[in-house]
Amino acid sequence: MAIPIIGPEDARLPAPRLMLASASPRRAQLLRQIGVAFEVQPAQLIERRGVAETIESCVSRLAQDKAREVYARLRGAGDSRTDALVLGADTAVAIDGRMLGKPCDESEALTMLAQLSGRTHEVVSAVALIDARGMHCLLSRSRVRLRAITVPEARRYWASGEPADKAGAYAIQGFGAIFVQDLQGSYSGVMGLPLFETAQLLDAAGMPRWRD
Repeated sequence: MAIPIIGPEDARLPAPRLMLASASPRRAQLLRQIGVAFEVQPAQLIERRGVAETIESCVSRLAQDKAREVYARLRGAGDSRTDALVLGADTAVAIDGRMLGKPCDESEALTMLAQLSGRTHEVVSAVALIDARGMHCLLSRSRVRLRAITVPEARRYWASGEPADKAGAYAIQGFGAIFVQDLQGSYSGVMGLPLFETAQLLDAAGMPRWRD
């Protein structure tokens, strides 16, 4: 999908405000990393994969649904500023055609880590941006290989508290980094917000970066 680019004549316009449709501290950290001013406005929706829906389609749809839900909520609340942008994102860990979400307990986390141990899996991340001109969405795919993880090690890792809210039960930016043997793709995408694709969308929408 082609992304309309803001022309030079638009550079004089006030910068649009950006809403992050996520409560994830990792996504907020990544946006701050590239010097983007934003507000956090978490999406309120149930995340569920549809029947026969591909992993890529599911991740893209959820990223767009999150952005759309927040955008509609802002408009419904009588927000008259039409320059608002809403950024949504979704990330899935996939192996053997299955999506691994956040573990509900230690047993499920250990099962996930055992599935990923010593193998290569895929991380699919989508980022979507909606404004008055419409919705645009880009996809990032990365391949990650984890070294072998022993059961006692996996238990200690669970006890750290880190895997509880992470898709696939590990965090590449945290303690789980010691398991990552190889990465082909986007480090930020594996974290949950692919910055290359995010910057493309923000640039096309005229959202400035690297300024006070």
